[in-house]
This record gives sequence, C-alpha cells and structure tokens, in this order.
Amino acid sequence: MNITEVRVKLTEAKKNRLQAFCSITIDNDFVVRDLKIIEGYKGAFVAMPSRKLADKCPKCNSKNHLRSRFCNDCGAKLDDKRALGESRDESKGKFKLYADTAHPINSKCRDEIEQKVLAAYKEEAEKAKQPGYKPPKMDVPDEDYDDDNINS
Repeated sequence: MNITEVRVKLTEAKKNRLQAFCSITIDNDFVVRDLKIIEGYKGAFVAMPSRKLADKCPKCNSKNHLRSRFCNDCGAKLDDKRALGESRDESKGKFKLYADTAHPINSKCRDEIEQKVLAAYKEEAEKAKQPGYKPPKMDVPDEDYDDDNINS
C-alpha cells in the first residue's frame, strides 16, 4: 500500500477535540474520506470514518440512532435500555454508538496511515499560521460531527 495523497481541512473551533478532517488516496486509485484528527489525552490520533449505529422502532419500523429517546418518524417513546443489547462492548464496559466504515486490518497499516496523516496535519497547521492562508477545498463530511462522535 502506498498513500499517494493526504488532504487536511482544519476545523475552526480550537477548544474542540476535533482538530481536522482529512482524506487519503491510496496508490492513486482509491480514496478514503472523513478520517478525523482528534486531540486525545496522549496527543493527536486518527479516527477512521464511521457511521451512527441505529435500530428500528418497534411501532413503525423506522431507523433511529441508539441514543434517540423518541422515534424520528412516528414520535413513539423508545426503550432507553435498548443500547445495552448488541451494541455494548463488554470488554470495556462502554456502549458502541458508532461503527467504522473503513479501517486498517493490521497495526502496520494503521501506523502508516497515522504517521502520514499526522505529518500532513502538522504541515497544514503550520501553513495556517501564515498570513493569507487559504484552506484546501475538500468534500463536505457526510454528517455533522459533534462531541458525541469523538467520545465513542
């Protein structure tokens, strides 16, 4: 695998843990978008693209995020304890509310992605300090990200 391009778009809010969105191109043939650079307790790390996990309303069969208290379609009250089922990560005692849509299969691949993405992030952060800085154009992420997404 050869990462041939990394694009980084810094976020506006500096007090937020989410520092940037990025995309990588592999072998000039395959793009992975919506990777996130998050400032963790031990420094910045790369989070893979993910989607919210959902289940169906027992009344109307409509999909709802696991944290939803009411159905988005019919308004029925949803069971608060339904996230305890399959979405619970027993080994860590946490609820899994998001699932990666793309991720490395082994640690060597993860390390390579993280090294290249974090190097590009640091370079972009330095460029942003220069007068007249213009951020790169990137696709808009698929969904709005908030603190809930980066704490999972």
